[in-house]
Amino acid sequence: MLKLAANAMVLLVAAEHCWFLVLEMFLWRTPLGLKTFHQTQEMADATSTLAMNQGLYNGFLAFGLVWALAALPAGPSEKTQLFFLGCVVVAGVFGAATAKKEILFVQGLPALVAFLLVWRAR
Repeated sequence: MLKLAANAMVLLVAAEHCWFLVLEMFLWRTPLGLKTFHQTQEMADATSTLAMNQGLYNGFLAFGLVWALAALPAGPSEKTQLFFLGCVVVAGVFGAATAKKEILFVQGLPALVAFLLVWRAR
């Protein structure tokens, strides 16, 4: 049961990062992107290249988590999940400290819960 909960949380974190990729790479300058990131059209236009780069990194995090779940044997899978989840937790803490406090709860907290579940289920 714990392993199932851990896998579900890892998939949730991966899905979140897929959504972040879409928002940052493709929707940054749209009304949804402007509203989500609380910015003006001018700011979005000026930062769209940076956002696309950021979105790509979010995609790498999502891919790493899915790859760890789907393609690796048990021992390496859990270690790889812990690595990528740790990266997400650090990114969430850094984002909260430098950009917006909500990032800690939207990005960091789900990754921390997933990290703890994976750790416990080993």
